[in-house]
Amino acid sequence: MVVKGLKKKAAVKGKKSLLKFTIDCQQPADDNIIEPKDFEKFLTNRIKVDGKTGNLGEKVTINREKNKIHVSAESPFSKRYLKYLGKKYLKSQQLRDFLRIVAPSKTSYEMRYFNINDDKDEEE
Repeated sequence: MVVKGLKKKAAVKGKKSLLKFTIDCQQPADDNIIEPKDFEKFLTNRIKVDGKTGNLGEKVTINREKNKIHVSAESPFSKRYLKYLGKKYLKSQQLRDFLRIVAPSKTSYEMRYFNINDDKDEEE
């Protein structure tokens, strides 16, 4: 039985939107704790496109500008996925206990140190 007034929505194929994300490694890179080029290489090797790693093609591009890494991707790409990979990188470098990844804005992440000084003030 067909309901009147309902039409099938036709799939509209338009231009896919380009998403741009930034990961700022300023603080740890200044202290020579991590190398941004190693992190860039890690992202290049680990980002999955269509279920396959190392398959960036034209859908995802990764650029490094001093201590900032810029990732541009076509629309089905999650910012949260970059945070996941960043945490994975920190864990592989055994830095997860000292650094964290924080989102200062809607399109960027930043690597920061945990605030250890606050703990000392609470104990006294």
